[in-house]
Amino acid sequence: MSHTVEHDIAQNVMHLRINRPEKKNALTTDMYTVLADAVDAAREDDDVRCLLLTGTDGVFSAGNDIGDFLENPASGDDHPVARFMRTMAAFPKPAVAGVVGPAVGIGSTVLLHCDLVYAGASTRFAFPFVNLGICPEFASSYLMPRFMGYARAAELILLGEPFTAEHALSCGLINAVVGDGEAETIARTTAEKLAAKPPHAMRTSKDLLRRWSREHTQQAIREEAELFMAMLHGDEAKEAFTAFMEKRKPDFSRFS
Repeated sequence: MSHTVEHDIAQNVMHLRINRPEKKNALTTDMYTVLADAVDAAREDDDVRCLLLTGTDGVFSAGNDIGDFLENPASGDDHPVARFMRTMAAFPKPAVAGVVGPAVGIGSTVLLHCDLVYAGASTRFAFPFVNLGICPEFASSYLMPRFMGYARAAELILLGEPFTAEHALSCGLINAVVGDGEAETIARTTAEKLAAKPPHAMRTSKDLLRRWSREHTQQAIREEAELFMAMLHGDEAKEAFTAFMEKRKPDFSRFS
């Protein structure tokens, strides 16, 4: 297991910890491979009854590592990003997240595929896709309007501005706002509580809760990915990503 994604299994809970704090836990292709493999293993291991996802050192995830992502674009169903998305979206056991600090891009959209999410008060979420000249991913264009209504989903996706844990709670993205130092502890305690319940009843109940949207979720992941990759090679995305790498404000006036 890569040191940038740590894991342990205790009390029937697999704990996946994103551990690249020097880069704000930005995800690389190699990290997606480890995450996808671990979620697959958790699915097949009868001793694992719940998945716990956290960050480290007060950071959840700043999203994709831009440099790595541009060098290894997520093309094809066998790409580690696609594998992780499909596997996480179809995970049949309960998944819990403890979130503190930045949760940007996929650092926020992954929470749509968790069943219970606890966020520290300092957490800041963002869906900055439009601002980067691309479109939403991980079925967020389908799940967010379904979770929180069109108006709130449109505000978060179209403006792409950071928002607080309290606003995330009001939108139904998370279950509770807790102290920063409590988020992981509460998430782990909750995961252990879920893992101690009758496993067949738990899986069946989750299946019923997710069943009616499962096919649409996987379809949304595929369709978003096709558009995402096409837009990634477009002029707007090139301008936005170049500006990001150069730490300047992008100029979209020439695209109007």
